[in-house]
Amino acid sequence: MPFTAKPEILSPRLKRGGKAFDDESLDLLSHVLDDFIRIPGTSIRFGLDGIVGLIPGVGDLIGGIASCIIIVAAWVRGVSYVTVTRMVANVAIEVLVGSIPVLGDMFDIAWRANRRNYALLVGSVDEPRKHTLQSWLFLGVVCLVLAGLVILPLLLLTWVFDGLFHALFGTSSHGLFHTL
Repeated sequence: MPFTAKPEILSPRLKRGGKAFDDESLDLLSHVLDDFIRIPGTSIRFGLDGIVGLIPGVGDLIGGIASCIIIVAAWVRGVSYVTVTRMVANVAIEVLVGSIPVLGDMFDIAWRANRRNYALLVGSVDEPRKHTLQSWLFLGVVCLVLAGLVILPLLLLTWVFDGLFHALFGTSSHGLFHTL
């Protein structure tokens, strides 16, 4: 009797990412990066991301690169682009704010971008519509905050400039700009 090969049937999840991108591996990675060490006598937990973040200059960048593994896994597994963008925003927030000495490191430990991103990944696979809507809302709030960070300093500069103009010339700068 001749030998016949039978095709191997893999679940769609394993076909599109292998063992490295399965739920168990990604959960372990997010746990090691964000909360595998507990400070005795407290509920405060942190991981390698928080430890590496203490290295001035490059620590938060290294943590951000490690965090990209979960984002790549989400992309490979077909998570919606808006949710992947939200995951990138979570890591960007963690890296940018985490780069502030001491306070940033405390924020980094509290923010736990990897645990957030793992939850987004699993939730997006289970309930894609719900997480897509939540991601749009989150990104909308991020855009509003960024717009505020641009507009508020401009308003402050305008107010200071107007005060200086008034102090130097005894008039408001509004009249000058209206005549030009």
